[in-house]
Amino acid sequence: MNKLVYLFLFFVFTACGTSFSSVEKAIIYDSPESPARVLKINEKKDSIILRTPSRNIKNSKKNKDLPLLVKKLHLTLLAENGVGIAAPQIGINRNIFLFLRLDQPGHPVEVAINPKIISHSPEIICFQNDGCLSVPDKYGNSQRYSWIEAEYTNIHGEKVRNKFLGGSRKEDYTGIIFQHEYDHIQGKLYIDKLCEP
Repeated sequence: MNKLVYLFLFFVFTACGTSFSSVEKAIIYDSPESPARVLKINEKKDSIILRTPSRNIKNSKKNKDLPLLVKKLHLTLLAENGVGIAAPQIGINRNIFLFLRLDQPGHPVEVAINPKIISHSPEIICFQNDGCLSVPDKYGNSQRYSWIEAEYTNIHGEKVRNKFLGGSRKEDYTGIIFQHEYDHIQGKLYIDKLCEP
């Protein structure tokens, strides 16, 4: 391959990681004050997107489309009355999701950009009645860590490191929500981790 081909490939791959594609932008900018359509696992085209691992968002501080994506995700989360939502659920395979902070007063919604689970409990629990906006009308018990330690970038472009707990719905289960949404950006669903209580 000559230098021109290498330069072209470098541009294509670095550009893809930096900005959103035209298809992704169409979703972000479609009716900016309205929620997005939530993809469902029982629809073939949707399932392909939901089962595809997502890519990192680069230069999140300079990405002018990112605040609009967060707004779209938040509107969708509110409309669906959920506790978390990941970008693949609205058709965007990028490493970003929103989750409720049940561990904080008022249960604010937090943004996790390019999240990583860096540590977790040695034991696995069976979380009861897991559900998903992308798996309509079904609930099941899922295998989860009882606590996780996670790193991610927040909406202000700051690196954050937090420890989240999990357990039952009667307690703080922020760690379960985080794991559920983290699975989405890996192309996984709670139905892949079913367990018996």
